[in-house]
Amino acid sequence: MRIGDAAAAAGTTPRALRFYEERGLLPPPARSTTGQRHYGPRDVARIGFIRELLALGLTVDDLARCADRLDLLMDDPPQRCAVSGDGDTGSPGVAARRLAVLDAEIARLTRLRDQLASRVGAVGPSSR
Repeated sequence: MRIGDAAAAAGTTPRALRFYEERGLLPPPARSTTGQRHYGPRDVARIGFIRELLALGLTVDDLARCADRLDLLMDDPPQRCAVSGDGDTGSPGVAARRLAVLDAEIARLTRLRDQLASRVGAVGPSSR
């Protein structure tokens, strides 16, 4: 299928597909003799998986670091997510690093919320 059809099937835009390709998240697609991109069902599934990971808080840079393993993650997420994201023994994987960033942000926002609540006399989350 052509880029517009693949984008629609994955719930995104042709521009996003070109961007994913430029950033290395998608391998270069097959091209017709006239140069049009052609995508198959596996490509559309990968695009959907990329969008799912982005919606979970991973960044394009996070995914670019492990783009060569995205197909493996699609096939066996629990096993593949348990191993290091960079191929180094002992280094945290992409997901573990993103979880740490999210945990730090949640802690920061919780402190900020508590400070504001104490200034305005609110007691807890039920006071909102």
